[in-house]
Amino acid sequence: MEYTFTTNNRDQTMAFGSFLALRLVRGDVVLLEGDLGAGKTTLVGGVAKALKVHEDVISPTFNIMKCYFKGTIPLYHIDAYRLENQNIELGLDEYIEGDGVCFIEWPQFIMPLIPDERLEVSLHNVGGDHREITIKGEGKRFEKLIGEVKEVFHD
Repeated sequence: MEYTFTTNNRDQTMAFGSFLALRLVRGDVVLLEGDLGAGKTTLVGGVAKALKVHEDVISPTFNIMKCYFKGTIPLYHIDAYRLENQNIELGLDEYIEGDGVCFIEWPQFIMPLIPDERLEVSLHNVGGDHREITIKGEGKRFEKLIGEVKEVFHD
């Protein structure tokens, strides 16, 4: 199942992240796709806010992974871009299959670690602060979640 909608500003993109966070459970994996500046970190910031993480969420580009443990459940934010053509045996699977929720940017570089059941979120800047967001769910639970998104986030 797939659904596309538009957010019109940063707050709406964060609100979508918060909406997701309140429906995710430990072990859930969300794949993020989008160019630089598409809003991936903004969305994860909304997730963190809903999970009561009080740290500033920053892009993990130069760290590969940022972990936020001080919240209702752990939040793992992975940027796999720098892992292209690299050995992916870094222990990331412990976080992807771990006790928190995991958001992964550039997942195509670590696909052997990605579970079949997942949520895929694609963000595209369509001008100014407007973002077109497409979500796709793999697994019955995520299909149900997309139905809930349709009810709340519609153009």
